[in-house]
Amino acid sequence: MPRLVLPGVELRASFVEAMREFQAEGRGQEHDQSMVGDEIRDGRWETAEGFEAYAADLNAKAVRTPPPGKVRGTTWWWCEGTTYLGRIALRHELTESLRKKGGHVGYDVRPTARRQGHATAMLAAVLPKARERRLAQVLITCDEDNVASRKVIEANGGELEFRGDGIRRYWVAT
Repeated sequence: MPRLVLPGVELRASFVEAMREFQAEGRGQEHDQSMVGDEIRDGRWETAEGFEAYAADLNAKAVRTPPPGKVRGTTWWWCEGTTYLGRIALRHELTESLRKKGGHVGYDVRPTARRQGHATAMLAAVLPKARERRLAQVLITCDEDNVASRKVIEANGGELEFRGDGIRRYWVAT
């Protein structure tokens, strides 16, 4: 059964496969401002040494003081055994920019694992972790045309706050 795990080197082979899947669908181009896009452009994960540093850096973002304009956040990988299926990130607080687009939570499921309920399950699994951080509700945004993400958010109790400018903003109780 899939579960949330903190990033670790034991998942490197599967993570690299997933990143190749994302690249094959066109992710990682300059216009891709998602976490996956940033990770593809970063590329540290491509070597064993780089991957170890990359995973450590992801884990450190939960505790270290972020640079100005950034927030602390915890990233978990959604895995079944040593198979990387996706990731979900919980931002511990919001900036004004994140209040408009981005919110507290972002997630991605690797292309070969989509349409199997993983995103819905990941979000359900991260809500108690948000509650542990004393977040009574989390803001989640998605693009207006991203029907799959909209269904994930709504399946987890998302209440639509705003619709416009090509996005939807939802609040989800934790």
